[in-house]
Amino acid sequence: MSTVTLERRKVRLVVAGSVDDGKSTLVGRLLHDTKSILADQYDAIEEASRRRGAESVDLALLTDGLRAEREQGITIDVAYRYFTTPRRSFVLADTPGHTQYTRNTVTGASTADAALILVDVRNGVLPQTRRHAAVMALLRVPHVVFAVNKMDAVDWSQARFDEVAADIRSMGARLGLHDVRVVPMSALTGENVAQLAASGGARHGTWYDGEPLLPLLEDLDVGQDDQDAPFRLPVQLVIRPRTAEHPDYRGLAGRVASGSVSVGDELVAQPGGQRSVVTGIDSPAGRVDTARSGESVTIVLRDELDVGRGQVLAPAARPARSATTLTGVVAWLDERPGRAAQRLLVKVGTALVRGIITSVDEHWDVEAAGWVPASPQVELNDIARVTVQLSEAVAVDDYADDRATGAFLLVDQPTGSTLAAGMVGDPLARSRQG
Repeated sequence: MSTVTLERRKVRLVVAGSVDDGKSTLVGRLLHDTKSILADQYDAIEEASRRRGAESVDLALLTDGLRAEREQGITIDVAYRYFTTPRRSFVLADTPGHTQYTRNTVTGASTADAALILVDVRNGVLPQTRRHAAVMALLRVPHVVFAVNKMDAVDWSQARFDEVAADIRSMGARLGLHDVRVVPMSALTGENVAQLAASGGARHGTWYDGEPLLPLLEDLDVGQDDQDAPFRLPVQLVIRPRTAEHPDYRGLAGRVASGSVSVGDELVAQPGGQRSVVTGIDSPAGRVDTARSGESVTIVLRDELDVGRGQVLAPAARPARSATTLTGVVAWLDERPGRAAQRLLVKVGTALVRGIITSVDEHWDVEAAGWVPASPQVELNDIARVTVQLSEAVAVDDYADDRATGAFLLVDQPTGSTLAAGMVGDPLARSRQG
């Protein structure tokens, strides 16, 4: 049997920040400094900058591509950018800064390996900074880097940076963020972005003895948590060719959500509890001995089980749990409020079942960093605890234990629109406990 090594996934990075913190300029700087833009793109933004009377090239124009965004000077949607360094490839989710677009931040952060939150050193930690940090804690983003921007505007004051950094670390401790990094930088001048600040004494930040932003992002240890987690594969498709070449082939296809699986492992299918042993693993690159998190494969079992889309394959020794009730935390994404007794569809992995909200319990207070009594409904951008009763069992884990199988979506049945993104259990409470 061949032992093909499958390509590791790219690092997914979500970028957030309050309005005018310089987020678009930083994203443009990252694209520029990693040579991830074409010459004609640079010429176009150089000309656009000149027309607007700017003294230098406005790198924010690389990301604010819509005319409405340029005219208003804000970013209003999530945009995905790609850049590569000699050491790592990145998928960057650029999210808007306004409070009313918190739902976009949730979308960008839901699959992130790391988060980059901008803080204007002049303003320090703002309510929207706390909201973004709470979202990252809620979604269990493993690494959160705070870029303290516009250091050139305070003459690279170490005292001011230390004050803001202390506030950031205090906030991170209250929320239970596990890996918090704080970097002083200037997106406008590029100092401490790809390279250390220029020489010139304390004025240029030579008091900072840490890594610049980009090398720090390259060094983050991402993906290890997924590998340590128990194997989970939500079944997407049952493959049965029934051809002359493969008359008896039956494989369960899907993307490995977490952990790893090898030939010879005993698995259980949930819900249902049927067990069998892995006899083969097929990938786009050929047959492999082991499949890991992020890889799309087809699992061949020794026994022909009655297993299909919506079920989850897991180790017999470390199964998920079957649940007909989901109690968890939701970030409400729809303009229509949610309420108790509301009927909807619930998507968990590849399963889609009917459900009903039985209660709306508490809301997350961004300022107090804690739960407060709730109104009977949950509004757009609210974070709330809810309980949902399902029409049939699904396989889940607590989100704090496994981000892949602990997440769910609430879907409006008539329109198919997503109402809320949910997490089983209480990730914020588990986060604070360590």
